[in-house]
Amino acid sequence: VQLVESGGGLVQAGGSLRLSCAASGSTFTISRMGWYRQAPGKQRELVATITSGGGSTNYADSVKGRFTISRDNAKNTMYLQMNSLKPEDTAVYYCNARTPLYTYWGQGTQVTVSS
Repeated sequence: VQLVESGGGLVQAGGSLRLSCAASGSTFTISRMGWYRQAPGKQRELVATITSGGGSTNYADSVKGRFTISRDNAKNTMYLQMNSLKPEDTAVYYCNARTPLYTYWGQGTQVTVSS
C-alpha cells in the first residue's frame, strides 16, 4: 500500500484546508485509515480515524467540531476537512492505513496556520 498526501499549505487562523490521501496498491486489505500530526518538538498524535466502510469515525478532542474525516472508496482516497484552523494546528499531517499485517504511512504534508 502506498499513500500520498496533498492539500497542505499556509492559511490564516480561522481559515480552512482540505487534505487528501490517495492510496494505491493492495487497498482492499485496508481496514482503518487515519490522520496523524506532528508539531516541531512534539510527538506524533492522532487527529482522526475512519473505518473501511466509513461508518465509524474517531476524533481527538482538540479537533472535534472543527475537522471532518471522510473517505471515497471508489477513488481510494481519504480526506480531512479542517475548518476554524488555529495556530496550534500547525504541524506535518500524515496519512495512516492499517491492514491485518502492516501499518503504512504517507510522507506527510505541512499545514501552517498563521495568527
